Amino acid sequence: MQHPTTAADILDSMGRAGERLDHMGACEAGAGNISVSIRQTPPDLEDFFPETSEIDLPVSVPGLVGWTFFVTGSGSRLREVREDPRANVSVIQVKEGGTRAVWRTSPDKQFARPTSEFNSHLGVHEDQAVNSGKDFQAVIHAQPPYLVSLSHIPAIRNQVDFNRAIFRWEPETIVQVPDGVKVLDFMIPGGEELGNANVEGLRDHVIVLWSKHGIMVRSDASPLAAVDKVEYVETGGMYEFRNRLLIGATSAAGLPADQAGEGLHLSESQRVVDAFGVDTELYS
Repeated sequence: MQHPTTAADILDSMGRAGERLDHMGACEAGAGNISVSIRQTPPDLEDFFPETSEIDLPVSVPGLVGWTFFVTGSGSRLREVREDPRANVSVIQVKEGGTRAVWRTSPDKQFARPTSEFNSHLGVHEDQAVNSGKDFQAVIHAQPPYLVSLSHIPAIRNQVDFNRAIFRWEPETIVQVPDGVKVLDFMIPGGEELGNANVEGLRDHVIVLWSKHGIMVRSDASPLAAVDKVEYVETGGMYEFRNRLLIGATSAAGLPADQAGEGLHLSESQRVVDAFGVDTELYS
């Protein structure tokens, strides 16, 4: 899939991604943020962001010198990005040395600075650019309610049980997200510990779960393609959450346990993996 190359197309995909996340209930108020990195400078950049200043970057990113970043503003509502991208997004162009950047904004800007999670975003972008040779990357932080709710359950808050819980409801989930979700323990949002663990997790996964908080997802196609992956695993989380409610209700009513859903058996999931030639280690 060809990634967008113009500012207009990038902003459109960011806006549609923000709308979809809002429909999922994954970005309440100003929660959630989106960034896009692209190696070349979009030709229509000044049409959207004509004003320039300089800022210090929250982390040093020497591997991204010359790159252009689109990033939502601190406190911006993702549901409003499509309606008014100039008010909710700005652009950062990394200068030589990787510690400062040109900050491009619009006169319509409605925020004081880029998202507070920008350090986590930058770390992922640099890691993908340097270690994977990516020319384009979309990174999104959101708070899908079912995935976050399940991350509060200690018994499944680990790599094996969490993935088996959410991947057992729809056969296509393993096809679309073959590496599963990387599960991290709770860490302070915006901190160095979480930033480092997040970068490492996203090397081999497209989605990382920040337990008791949210997720981060990446895509080298577009922001909307990143949200597609979130939809698959959040749907699995919804089925798991509802099934647990059903188990509780049937137990309280004195009904037999077989009234609850069983999900896909491991052998059935393995049949899906074999049929579609999925390269995964989730069921090994």
